[in-house]
Amino acid sequence: MTIETDANQARQLAAIITEYETPLLEGWIADLIGRLMRRDKIAENELRQQASQFLPTLARALEASGNFNIEHSAWDDARHLLTDISQSRVRQGYSPIDTASFIFALKEPLFNYLRNALNDQPQVLADAVVSTSKLFDELGLLTIEVYQKTREQVIMRQQQELLELSTPVVQLWQNVLALPLIGTLDSARTQVVMESLLQKIVDTGALIAIIDITGVPTVDTLVAQHLLKTIAAARLMGADCIISGIRPQIAQTIVHLGVNLDDVITKATLADAFVVALKRTGSTITTTQPL
Repeated sequence: MTIETDANQARQLAAIITEYETPLLEGWIADLIGRLMRRDKIAENELRQQASQFLPTLARALEASGNFNIEHSAWDDARHLLTDISQSRVRQGYSPIDTASFIFALKEPLFNYLRNALNDQPQVLADAVVSTSKLFDELGLLTIEVYQKTREQVIMRQQQELLELSTPVVQLWQNVLALPLIGTLDSARTQVVMESLLQKIVDTGALIAIIDITGVPTVDTLVAQHLLKTIAAARLMGADCIISGIRPQIAQTIVHLGVNLDDVITKATLADAFVVALKRTGSTITTTQPL
């Protein structure tokens, strides 16, 4: 296909979209609404608005570029609009198929108008259908690509937020912090733990940090190394660490692994560690009997 033929087909398609915009839009929207997983007025109104905005944008891109190459600068508005639509689909819980259907549902009504316009030119019609089909395949793939990238970003952000929520640093007393760990301690979580603890030490000026591993199911060499790194980082910030929650099986595992915790205070329970922390900070707790 020559550049001139390509340009003619692009502008011819643009002209058809412009001429039959209203009925084409109604047919397209009707198909889209029929595919909706959420049947409510808000979803339908949003769909109408997006379709009404995209159709003339598509015609302008075809007319201005004179080709079907969606990477051309004349297609910027169309690509940006599809990007926004695909990203909103992720946030609303639509599937990739639902997202791509926004484009693919336009094929059939548009092909009907192409056949009516070029019915007496079978070869031109065949070429136009092929070119238009490839164009819509590329636009559909664009929506899926944007959807997947956006979903990956959302998942990564949610994972980060869950990591932060699962590693709270609590101020138990003046100059005493507690970091209760629950679940597996891997490299990614260790980084979050370390950052959270160090930031809290800076914010509070704490002298003691209790790392409670009661909720850590197993301690292997990797977990022990992560703990030692966290303790070393805290010491560089001027805070000593106490490890609490050392159960008999964990103590045996640490000895078996040959992990050196000689310079780290360890206690069986958080309460025991808190008592040690109070003594080291010069604080005491007294109980009074009611009269």
